Amino acid sequence: MKKNLYGLLATLMCCLLVTSCSDNDYMELDKGHDTLQLTANQAADVLNEATHGSEAITLHWTTGTNYGSGSRIRYTLELSPEGSNFADAYLAVNDETQVYTWTASHENLNALLLDKFGGRAGQPLTLEARVTATVAGSSEVQTSTTTFTATPYTPVSSTLYLIGDATPNGWSADNATEMKRTDNGRFTWEGNLRRGSFKFITTLGEFVPSYNKGSDGKLVLRTSFDEPDEQWQITEDHYYKVSVNLLTLEMTYEQADGEAPRFDNLYFVGQPTGWGFVKMAKDPLDPFLFRYGRFFEQGGGGEFKFGTSEGAWENMLKATQPNAPYTDTSMEFIAGYDPDFKWFLEDGETNKAYKICVDIRSDKERMMMREFVPYEMAYLVGDATPNGWDLGNATAMTTTESPYVFTWTGQLSTGELKFSFDKQSDWNGAWLMNSYGNGIEPTGSVEQGLFINKSDDYLKSQYLDVNIGDVDNKWRIMSAGTYTITLNQLEETVSIVKQ
Repeated sequence: MKKNLYGLLATLMCCLLVTSCSDNDYMELDKGHDTLQLTANQAADVLNEATHGSEAITLHWTTGTNYGSGSRIRYTLELSPEGSNFADAYLAVNDETQVYTWTASHENLNALLLDKFGGRAGQPLTLEARVTATVAGSSEVQTSTTTFTATPYTPVSSTLYLIGDATPNGWSADNATEMKRTDNGRFTWEGNLRRGSFKFITTLGEFVPSYNKGSDGKLVLRTSFDEPDEQWQITEDHYYKVSVNLLTLEMTYEQADGEAPRFDNLYFVGQPTGWGFVKMAKDPLDPFLFRYGRFFEQGGGGEFKFGTSEGAWENMLKATQPNAPYTDTSMEFIAGYDPDFKWFLEDGETNKAYKICVDIRSDKERMMMREFVPYEMAYLVGDATPNGWDLGNATAMTTTESPYVFTWTGQLSTGELKFSFDKQSDWNGAWLMNSYGNGIEPTGSVEQGLFINKSDDYLKSQYLDVNIGDVDNKWRIMSAGTYTITLNQLEETVSIVKQ
């Protein structure tokens, strides 16, 4: 009897386990017949550029149901001003699966309010959000809406320039000295200042708006020529470090140890460009280095040299012998026109890509040029990417007709991102990193990247004062969503654009 009772209990337990498994599978297939519900979790309703990278709003929705079909549910999230009936709506999520949240930072939501929906700084704007869920094979459409209100701000300038007789380029608004942007509203510059005055302008070629010296010593925005034009004074020629915060209107400048490059720009010029001046990229790690990548078509070689000012044939960097081979690193600065020695790329050396690095250190000038063989693939690496920090399984980009250009479109999470070209397991291989620093958000347009191969002795030798093995600059993705990335390994540029 006892044996039969145990058997009955075992059978009953089996039935319960089967029922439980069956229910779980069923729940997974039909999502539990959940009702689609959209909610807003708002961290801030008054947006602030000082906290531009912080979360402002997160929209979350429940799964909804697939009616027990076993098919995936696809979601679309739209945003539009309240009462517009979603005309010309912003598509935050476009027909994607397994996505249940959308987050926007202060900066991203602010841009959406101002640029997309015509909002005005300081005036609240109410948005309506709508999530739509569809299932393949079903005509049923599930929707849910919610609203939230946010007040945008006027962003400060993303560019800033030094101008004045104390600065390297004097009072020329067209050639003002560019400062380095390190974050929203934050700029730095190091270099030689001489006795005289200086202030700041925001746009090349325009004297207003400018940031001038206020009565309290802080920055004051000058938007009209009728307003006071007070400036700061340099009393001693020296090397200075200048720091500006447009959000707090604070500016500091102090004497520092160091040597500044003689030139802010450098240009490749010669027969390959039809004697046109092509601006080179300043190296993000060493201000004395300038870089240029170019494919020289068959027969498209010839003479070349380097200019320090666009269109000017004086003050150039030239070879030290006539028709110098491109492997000759010797270079000298010529203030006048002569001698006019140049490098010469032979016809047999064309139909190839080259990367050029020029070091403009006084009395140590070097021209370093070698053939560039493109990597076969580029990979996304970081916790913002689909495969995270698993380098061996990093997300591959897509090749294009050009062997130098890769593209990728897909879902990025909030987190860090950089690019590997070789997936070298010790992490000391070839990378494209953020040239603006570590943890800085993509610009949303084409930006200069920082190419580093930590195993390349030739590349390492170009840096006299930087250990590139210690560099690990990554982009910070602040807002999850669909992104399109285009990477050019020859020009060392990248665009990371949120759709």
